[in-house]
Amino acid sequence: MAVTLVAAAKMYASDTPATNPFFGTLSAVSAAKLPATAAELVSQADSKTRMETTANVVKAAVGLNPAAAATIVGTIAKSTPGMASVAAATAVVLVPDQAVAIARAAATAAPSEVGKIVEAVCRVVPNNYKAVADAVALVAPGAGKEILAGVSAAIPALQDSINAALASGTLTVSDALNMASPTIAESGFNNALAPVLPAVQTGPAVVAVHTGPPFVPVPSSPVNLDPGNGGQVPTGGQNYSNP
Repeated sequence: MAVTLVAAAKMYASDTPATNPFFGTLSAVSAAKLPATAAELVSQADSKTRMETTANVVKAAVGLNPAAAATIVGTIAKSTPGMASVAAATAVVLVPDQAVAIARAAATAAPSEVGKIVEAVCRVVPNNYKAVADAVALVAPGAGKEILAGVSAAIPALQDSINAALASGTLTVSDALNMASPTIAESGFNNALAPVLPAVQTGPAVVAVHTGPPFVPVPSSPVNLDPGNGGQVPTGGQNYSNP
């Protein structure tokens, strides 16, 4: 379900004002009324098209006022909780640098949807999973299991380590994810915000993890060494005598 939500968010977020049926309506209202009007459009949508409507409404509204993304999502989530994760994912696709604020606003407005919100947002910005989960945990302190389940669903590489952390008696979201972090580091994740990608990133990026001293490339020409009294090592090596 969450994969479908994120795919839909990406698809609908890629439209233009000319093809978005709600751009005209939302562009006619003031900035102060934009969130409330967006929420009203979503709540009035037919159940069969509500997901599409939510994505289009968020795309238009956030496009008109990116700075109000979290407020727009929070207002929609409060009026139509079932669309909180769709609204959050669509907004994060558009303004990924606001992922934490958007997830927090959605979770505050729709606490019953916390797990879905975390999963949807983490699927869009998987590298920022810990910041998202920690922010949501602050506004939904009793939903630790739902938050961790959302992270696990979005990032399968974390599932075993999260389960192990919970089994060991670690119940807080932050502690569980701190215990899980080494596994993700080995898989190429970090806690930096993921860049905007041409397609939705649903798995870990593959990068090399360097744990030793700084890498020094082999020089293309001889270099001067200083074993004590100086001297240049010739390219052919030292001319040692046979034993």
